[in-house]
Amino acid sequence: MRAVLQRVTRARCTVEGQVTGETGPGLLILLGVAPGDTSDTARTLAARIVKLRVFGDEAGKMNRSLLDVGGGVLSVSQFTLYADTRRGTRPGFSGAALPEQARALYAEFNAALRGHGVPVGEGVFGAHMSLDLTNDGPVTLVLDTAEG
Repeated sequence: MRAVLQRVTRARCTVEGQVTGETGPGLLILLGVAPGDTSDTARTLAARIVKLRVFGDEAGKMNRSLLDVGGGVLSVSQFTLYADTRRGTRPGFSGAALPEQARALYAEFNAALRGHGVPVGEGVFGAHMSLDLTNDGPVTLVLDTAEG
């Protein structure tokens, strides 16, 4: 799995004029699923994210986790994180999981976040979504389970 985390003061996902998910202070997570990913991958990544210290403490140092600050998540499935742009001018997406697998693992990832007590707003898998967010910092990190 590949996740792009953006620390936000707020984030909202809209599909066809309807808000499908949102969060206040916390993280916007764009999640890509690869063919070799499993339920264990989803649970492990969720556990890593909720403990990642990317929020400021009293001294302004990034020493607090999502769990420490009581933050929320807006989770959005995004297969384009596995785009291959090495050749030509049109990205290829053969590195992304098939929709059936990706949909199931996206749901498992979100359930794992909730299992840690994190409120999770969601995008709509496979839909054309509009995201509205306010970056905090900005702080943006890329996590890839294939890289450890």
